[in-house]
Amino acid sequence: MLRILGAVALLVGSNTFMTYAWYYHLKQKAWPLLVAVLASWLIALPEYCLQVPANRLGHASFGGPLSAPQLKVIQEAVTLTVFGVFSVLVLKERLRTADLVAFGLVLLAVVVSMSGRSPAQP
Repeated sequence: MLRILGAVALLVGSNTFMTYAWYYHLKQKAWPLLVAVLASWLIALPEYCLQVPANRLGHASFGGPLSAPQLKVIQEAVTLTVFGVFSVLVLKERLRTADLVAFGLVLLAVVVSMSGRSPAQP
């Protein structure tokens, strides 16, 4: 369980950087496209420094309890959670009921993915 929590914590950090990289430039209307791209790449670099260790910590082939599909589904749920917070707090955009339902369905996918047997060690 500790490896799952560690992987999730790294994924939260990773997705925080990536959400800023992908969406913060929307608030910077004065930035030319090239500046937005370059700034986004610089912000995204730390994302990879967290994402790769998260996957290694959690994956069965490195002693973790999760399969690659399980890691991916968890990552998508973390992405939507981080994005939801970012959208409301930074972009000042309210989430619609349909958005919340869609996010909830992805969280349900995590529950489905995590149910059943653990992956066999490769």
